[in-house]
Amino acid sequence: MTTSEVTNSQEIRLDWWPSPAKLNLFLHINGRYPNGYHQLQSLFQMLDYGDKLAFDINDSGVISMATPLKGVKDEDNLIVRAAKLLAEHAHINKGVSISLEKCLPMGGGIGGGSSNAATTLVALNQLWDIKLSEDELAELGLKLGADVPIFVRGLTAFASGVGEEITPAPQEEKWYLVANPNVHISTAEVFTAEQLTRNTPIMQWEDYQFEKTRNDCQQLVVNRYPEVANLLQWLVHYAPSRMTGTGACVFATFSDEVSAKQVQAKLPAAWQSFVAKGVNRSPLLQKLKKSEHVYATSDKK
Repeated sequence: MTTSEVTNSQEIRLDWWPSPAKLNLFLHINGRYPNGYHQLQSLFQMLDYGDKLAFDINDSGVISMATPLKGVKDEDNLIVRAAKLLAEHAHINKGVSISLEKCLPMGGGIGGGSSNAATTLVALNQLWDIKLSEDELAELGLKLGADVPIFVRGLTAFASGVGEEITPAPQEEKWYLVANPNVHISTAEVFTAEQLTRNTPIMQWEDYQFEKTRNDCQQLVVNRYPEVANLLQWLVHYAPSRMTGTGACVFATFSDEVSAKQVQAKLPAAWQSFVAKGVNRSPLLQKLKKSEHVYATSDKK
């Protein structure tokens, strides 16, 4: 058997779990808590596009990456940290070798690392037969990052507090062109900057309109990173556009896929991009439902 045939055989054998991207359709920073965390409001839009993870369960007690991220030690990887946190919480000594098919940029503001951690928690909760509730998984996820609970719950939703207070908010399912200006922006750098706006008044969710909101991090990032400024200036000529999260990715909003792909075709080659549909239920939830059905069916045999 050739190397390529072995690889293809492994691809077929692995059971892949989606780790979808998100967009912050807006991000308001309302203040700061005594512990240093920021009080915010945001609308998290789930996308039907993202990374994929597969979990090869074993009894070794060892949690490791079968596909390590370049420049990231396993112990620093959010995926491994999530798996270890779940194992410690559940007092189990099971092992897993985790494969990652990465397509989301790191430091892009579209939730790649947080989504990877959430998928790990959700998948291993079932594969290790731990049976924690969604609320318990979300609480665990918050220890890994403020955005992890939103991916655990898997619904397009308004978020407040530090991101843990989540209200499902179905939106019209639009199409998005998401472009990456190829710069890495540190979330910590943005949130510790003195110039960051931190006094946006709290709004009522029912008053939400895209045009009446903004991303409070955007001006700061644009001032520091001309690559982001140039990309925004280019996209806004074609459709309503905004930076997501703390950047660096920028999105443009369209009513249909064809229009989004027509603009994508015009993007300068230096900018990486993808077109995705906004969905109200995460692909991870769909996978979980199918997997639960398989488990329930196998248990009856």
